[in-house]
Amino acid sequence: MPQHAPSPRVCRNCDGFATAAITTGTRHSDGTRATLRVACPTCKGTGHTTPTPAPALAQAGR
Repeated sequence: MPQHAPSPRVCRNCDGFATAAITTGTRHSDGTRATLRVACPTCKGTGHTTPTPAPALAQAGR
């Protein structure tokens, strides 16, 4: 049986589309549009999230 590598988790906020190019409406002198690149704040532009460890159980009382 072939061994498969585990696939990384896709970011829940951006659904794997980590960066977006937004046009500003202006044009450069050569005619191309001026764009801004915006990265997903959750995954920082990678498109994948790292699994977070479960919080440790707190013991109350004695």
